Amino acid sequence: MIIYNVTINIDDTVHNQWVQWMTEKHIPEMLQLGKFTAAKMVKVLIEEEMGGTTYSVQYTTESMDMLQRYYNEDAPKMREEGLKLFADKMVAFRTELEVVKEFQPA
Repeated sequence: MIIYNVTINIDDTVHNQWVQWMTEKHIPEMLQLGKFTAAKMVKVLIEEEMGGTTYSVQYTTESMDMLQRYYNEDAPKMREEGLKLFADKMVAFRTELEVVKEFQPA
């Protein structure tokens, strides 16, 4: 299993608008692509020197091949609206993670 992690720092002036857009539009649209099996949005609980609020959005997919399909077929289009709406008010970086093993309490 692969986690496509997008970490975003969003400026306080557009924070509420961005959270609403992410939760009501962008993340549901990402899941409708059929390439991700789940998504989780978490708030980073450390204060950034640059200000704003930082979030990590983690999209789960079955394989690197499926993630590559996302990059090839959907990524530019899916990033476009966020850049138009929040370009100068957010900073984002992406990380690819491979789940090695999951553990549950005994």
